[in-house]
Amino acid sequence: MQAYRAAIFHPLDDPTTAEGPAHAFHADGLLLVEDGVVVACGAYADLADRLADTPVEAFPGRLITPGFVDTHIHFPQADIIAAHGAQLLDWLEQHTFPAEAAFADPAHAADAAAFFLGQLLRNGTTSALVFGSVHKASVEALFEAALARNMRLIAGKVLMDRHAPPGLCDTVETSRADMLDLIARWHGRGRLGYAVTPRFAISCSDAQLAMAGEVLAQHPGVWLQTHLSENPREIAETAALFPETADYLNVYERFGLVGDRSVFAHGVHLHGDEFERLAKAGSAIAFCPSSNLFLGSGLFDLKGACDHGVKVGIGTDVGAGTSFSVLHTLGEAYKVGQLRGTSLDPFHAFYLATLGGARALNLGDKIGNLEAGKEADFLVLDLAATPLLARRMPLAASLEDKLFALTVLGDDRVVERTYVAGVERHRR
Repeated sequence: MQAYRAAIFHPLDDPTTAEGPAHAFHADGLLLVEDGVVVACGAYADLADRLADTPVEAFPGRLITPGFVDTHIHFPQADIIAAHGAQLLDWLEQHTFPAEAAFADPAHAADAAAFFLGQLLRNGTTSALVFGSVHKASVEALFEAALARNMRLIAGKVLMDRHAPPGLCDTVETSRADMLDLIARWHGRGRLGYAVTPRFAISCSDAQLAMAGEVLAQHPGVWLQTHLSENPREIAETAALFPETADYLNVYERFGLVGDRSVFAHGVHLHGDEFERLAKAGSAIAFCPSSNLFLGSGLFDLKGACDHGVKVGIGTDVGAGTSFSVLHTLGEAYKVGQLRGTSLDPFHAFYLATLGGARALNLGDKIGNLEAGKEADFLVLDLAATPLLARRMPLAASLEDKLFALTVLGDDRVVERTYVAGVERHRR
């Protein structure tokens, strides 16, 4: 058994709907881990008698939290983060497609996978839902690297059979064969999962989307990830390509892609009826504020989604997103709320980044907080990691104030250690 002593904070429920306690905080806490699973988490005074001969690793002045869950990120786009120019569709053509073409090379994909996962871990992200490129080799490289680190990671090869450069287009037949092979070899292996991954409706023919729905129906354990209502021009082009549909969401509904394991990135321009349909289906939205601001896509209505009961997680959306840091992304989410006339509560923010993200991925029974029986993905955060934080934190009057300061001032420097299934995978 392993034992860790520090202040401990973790969400218990969605603070916007919880009828009981929505979080637990122990100023002097103890976390007990065995075989990669949380045995107990609580006040040191209450759990000390369970230690026996177990040595305790103490982190004075630190805060232990669950690992962060990133519900939308693009593995092949790490090399184009902070690429200047234009909005979504032009940005894809100028930057994304040329970068993704390189992932036809397995050696390049393997090198990029090691870097990508290293960035996740140094930023405290222990679980993620990830887009590969159109190339099967890109997802194989990512799965192999994630398996070696025992990360809970869900990924899929992108489906694109139109409106993309020839070297990045697949076919219905090749994409089906690639997906079936990847599912057979990787889904459920270690802590890995497969996601059927149409890039978005524009890039997929009717036949491609129908095939995606068939594969999803045949494999009820896999996930679905795609983009939805991110950008006004994207929405207009989707409407032109699918004139028979009522709206953008209805495109995916027609092909059986909207269910309780479906995660739709962005949803910036969704409205009441679409939120209601997503909630009824049990689908989730990945809120990607950094990316939405960077590309000028718009301001996501977090309150509207939550009021309708839609599951929401946080996505960094690298590379249109400008940071791998979920903490930084939460600060951007607060700013989006301010522009919409709402204020994101820091307890809600941390919920979205942990247990909320886990529930968005239908993994709330496995990850997202530090309750007994959960997989031991957790962080040790240094609240004095920078001179500014060291000055600001002692002045924080409450836990709420400290958490908020972390979302505004925090980044990878705050993450002192990252543990994945009880094993240290990053040390600052």
